[in-house]
Amino acid sequence: MAGHKLGRLHRTYDARIPHMSALTAGQTLPPPPAQANWTTGMPNNLGMMLNDTLGDCTCAAFYHALQVWSANAAGGIQTQPDGDVEKLYILACGYNPRVGGEGPGGNEQHILTYLLKTGAPFGPSGQTKHKIAAFVEIDPRNTDDVKRAIVDCGVAYIGFNVPQYIVPAPPATPPQIWDVQNTNNAIVGGHAVVLAGYTAAGARVISWGQYYTMTWTFFAKYVDEVYAIADPTWIDAKGTTPGGITLAELEAQMKALTGS
Repeated sequence: MAGHKLGRLHRTYDARIPHMSALTAGQTLPPPPAQANWTTGMPNNLGMMLNDTLGDCTCAAFYHALQVWSANAAGGIQTQPDGDVEKLYILACGYNPRVGGEGPGGNEQHILTYLLKTGAPFGPSGQTKHKIAAFVEIDPRNTDDVKRAIVDCGVAYIGFNVPQYIVPAPPATPPQIWDVQNTNNAIVGGHAVVLAGYTAAGARVISWGQYYTMTWTFFAKYVDEVYAIADPTWIDAKGTTPGGITLAELEAQMKALTGS
């Protein structure tokens, strides 16, 4: 049944993935701006990216990141076709469309490593590949680093455990503001989204093609993985990188993952 699907698998730990806290150790970073919003001027509906029928949120979230990057750094929003999203779900997560169903879901670190080494299907029939330059893990408890990732990279790519009240049964729709509640808070799965802005009240979420607000209280309770992604298109246009770390240093940090 169509609706609002999830699909993030439990987070894993890979010692080869660099941590922002280690990369910036010994530095006093300036505080992040009070607010940021990279979705200004973007359409109200960004597309489901098949996450109404497939458990492909880890892939859909990346294609929403591509929308944010292109809208802000490539002269206009570029939305890739659903076929590309499905292809990434097949290649990076092992989804078999012949079997059907929601598929196996995805692991965020595995997806990001695939995007680093191989790249996401891109263009009308996925004939080109969009590769990321690097990715860095951020401690979710350090909200200043999370905010800096959004400012420096356009988005933060996150994973969280989903309480029941966020995904009510159809035809009900998710609430616009995700805050901690005391009812219907049983965990029903994991979800991957991108954060494309924030204020003191919370982070601006892109999920299921729509915008939501995740309060910082909700973030602190349910989010358990956060990544800053260095995207070549963004860096070329904006000149900003995760933590201000040079692209050469970031690429050197990736060699343990790429095997190069």
